[in-house]
Amino acid sequence: MCPEVIPKTALGVTPNRILKYPGIKEDVYVPRLVPDPRVRPQLGLQEQDLVVTLRPPASEAHYHNPQSAELFDAAIEFLSKKPDVKLVALPRNEKQAICLKESWPDLFRSGKMRIPEQVVDGLNLIWYSDLVISGGGTMNREAAALGVPVYSVFRGTIGAVDHYLSTRGRLILLESVRDVQTKILLVRRNRPAKPQNDDGAALRTIVEQIAAIMESRCPVPESSSQAAAFDGPRPAI
Repeated sequence: MCPEVIPKTALGVTPNRILKYPGIKEDVYVPRLVPDPRVRPQLGLQEQDLVVTLRPPASEAHYHNPQSAELFDAAIEFLSKKPDVKLVALPRNEKQAICLKESWPDLFRSGKMRIPEQVVDGLNLIWYSDLVISGGGTMNREAAALGVPVYSVFRGTIGAVDHYLSTRGRLILLESVRDVQTKILLVRRNRPAKPQNDDGAALRTIVEQIAAIMESRCPVPESSSQAAAFDGPRPAI
């Protein structure tokens, strides 16, 4: 079971074993976020700060393209010159944390950039950010599902889901240093009280397909006495 934007030919299995649902998997759970306004104070951020959440590229992954790191550094250089911007960096491991602190000591010393000292709820951090810049993956898709402006510096092979988000304007792909300087819009987000509920199509389709599979495997007994036991409401999935 996968998003309908992924072509069946890309999955390498028998087509009749593939089920599709609309949107992306993050559309299933992200709209249920209950915002917690404590996340900004916990990070020492003020309401007037223009907050950019940064996620470095997966530099140790087999698919890493060095250009991703160049674009990420260019983004920090660009953002560091904007007076109201505060940067929250989420390194993938301790090695990346050390690299960030050694590469940008002045930004850490001035408080312009910070790394959370404790675990932070990712969805809430994204929600209370004005924009997100990431090396790709779940954080980008969660930002897109929340309606938060998001920019990807990922320069490997772009998957079908990212292409889908890009064509719909839900994700901006940065492909050059010039893109960093011209495409990133530093605007305070007019944040609603909570995420705007979508139509629930992804979750509804998934549940209906699971229910259909269960019913095909466990058909309702034919005898009326047995069937009577199934006349009540079906349990929630």
